[in-house]
Amino acid sequence: MKPTILDYTKEELRTIIKPAFRAKQIFGWIYHQYVDSFDAMQNIPKALREELESKYSLMPLRILRKEEAADGTIKYLFELADGKTIETVLLRMKEEERDCNGLLVHHAKYTVCVSTQIGCKVGCSFCLTAKGGFTRDLSAGEIVAQVLAVKMDNDIAANRRLNIVYMGMGEPLDNLDSLAKAIKIFKDEEGMSISGKRQTVSTSGISSKIDKLGKMDLGVHIAISLHAVDDELRTELIPMNKAYNIASIIDAVRRFPIDTRKRVMFEYLVIKGKNEDLDSAKKLIKLLHGIKAKVNLIYFNPYPGSDYRRPDPSDMVKFQEYLVQHGLLCTIRDSKGIDISAACGQLKEKTGQELEKESL
Repeated sequence: MKPTILDYTKEELRTIIKPAFRAKQIFGWIYHQYVDSFDAMQNIPKALREELESKYSLMPLRILRKEEAADGTIKYLFELADGKTIETVLLRMKEEERDCNGLLVHHAKYTVCVSTQIGCKVGCSFCLTAKGGFTRDLSAGEIVAQVLAVKMDNDIAANRRLNIVYMGMGEPLDNLDSLAKAIKIFKDEEGMSISGKRQTVSTSGISSKIDKLGKMDLGVHIAISLHAVDDELRTELIPMNKAYNIASIIDAVRRFPIDTRKRVMFEYLVIKGKNEDLDSAKKLIKLLHGIKAKVNLIYFNPYPGSDYRRPDPSDMVKFQEYLVQHGLLCTIRDSKGIDISAACGQLKEKTGQELEKESL
């Protein structure tokens, strides 16, 4: 199986492709022109195009299935070169606006939620991805390809900026080398030019690797999947908490280099009867004291077979209001894609079940 050329930074391509200036041209064809073959790179000599074709693949994945919600959210199931599948989600954060004369006022705004692994090692009890176990890490090119494929499928122009959240299948910090390389490829001004401030790494809290990511100084934001205010409940939800407890995570966050204009995001998945009470809200305020933080409350997205339930909207609002009244910035995330297989692992699981039925 050939490696994908998307695995390489522009600097790496300069060392393996001669003359070195061809690397910039190749980046332009891939990330600006969206070519689907090396042969389409018209200003590249034919001999080099043939060499590239023999050594590398261009796009390491294909759309196996996609579902679109009423709110415009699109859930993709991508098939990789080895036949394994991953999920990616396009979130439409703001629709395009035009004035009465049809002139563009504001461009549409998008966020792409990407996967970093096939499956996941963490084993969160609320996550459907965990049910399938862990298969392997994604390469940097397989991470980059998800955003490129989504942009191509939706005709999102190369110069249109979007946001990336590493919040799909897998624990990003368990695949730190590929993650860091993908971040650098996205940031390249002659590629997609997606700055670090538009990229957010969501982690379930591997405190030692939060420190490693911070030392890389990539300029990205970090989001902590906290979900609980005491170690007992968090260990139930995220078994890895036994190794990296809440205190160690908070300490690592305090050491992480944060843009002084930004806040650390704490994701808090709200589950009915588990963590939506005001006592939990009080403990959360105490826990985050002294951190420039923002809490993002997330409705648990139910799926067949789960023991957990979606909270009542009134309880979500009470929780939010209590935090805000006590000086903690807090938002309730819109439940995008609720009418499709939007929870991590749902589309992969559903497709697998349907294929299994077809084979019977």
